[in-house]
Amino acid sequence: MIQFPLGNFTVGSGELFFILGPCGLEEEDFAWRMARALKEITDRLGVNFVFKASYDKANRTSVDSYRGPGVNEGCRILGEIGKELDVPVTTDVHTPEEIEVAAEAIDILQIPAFLCRQTDLLAAAAKTGRPVNVKKGQFLAPWDIEPIIGKLKHFDCQQFAITERGTTFGYNNLVADMRSLPWVREQGVPVIFDATHSVQRPGGLGGTTGGDGALAPVLARSAVAAGVDGVFMEVHEDPSKALSDGPNQIPLSEIETVLRRLVAIHEAAHPGS
Repeated sequence: MIQFPLGNFTVGSGELFFILGPCGLEEEDFAWRMARALKEITDRLGVNFVFKASYDKANRTSVDSYRGPGVNEGCRILGEIGKELDVPVTTDVHTPEEIEVAAEAIDILQIPAFLCRQTDLLAAAAKTGRPVNVKKGQFLAPWDIEPIIGKLKHFDCQQFAITERGTTFGYNNLVADMRSLPWVREQGVPVIFDATHSVQRPGGLGGTTGGDGALAPVLARSAVAAGVDGVFMEVHEDPSKALSDGPNQIPLSEIETVLRRLVAIHEAAHPGS
């Protein structure tokens, strides 16, 4: 099993960790409020925490949708949050040029699902020496990640994880197949489950993506029981006012209860890990 350090814990060691934060990096003050609140909650619970936010929602359904502050400003904000709060930070990257900027401040680089097979992107991420989290495309079977793993290893990347984020199921819908989690992990790679994107309804609102955010904690509980290294959940102080993916995000007021239940399930299902 691949293992690598991230902050004060080790990915792939059996320690459960959580990637938490808003979908988009809406405003600097908002990002700081969310990061501080999540840091306080995770410290109180004693759980491993990575803060996430996207500086550019590059694949929005509509050209009129909010995207973000861009790579330079976004990575500056995330880097300062990481240093000030002593927490690892992550964000998704879209081009080799963006990766050069992000690698200066971001602790683990995230490859978006739609770009997961882009060889040049994987090569650029590997070149930085930073850990890499590849989101498995909605269009891929679990075993289809083998060539992606092969590419990363070819480019001498030995610190990476794969995120399961649901599979296309007909039109405007995804399904989360829990069998995928052990199948991915059997390939010797840490696996993360993205609970909030797994409940998306892509394009389900016409010009924007819909979703069933209330079901995200349900799927997260199933994934932790099945066995994962990490859980990815997008969290917002008021999902109804989120500038992207509001229907999928978990309200900040509920995340502590969600985390408590996930930790309890992990301890019961995987004692001693």
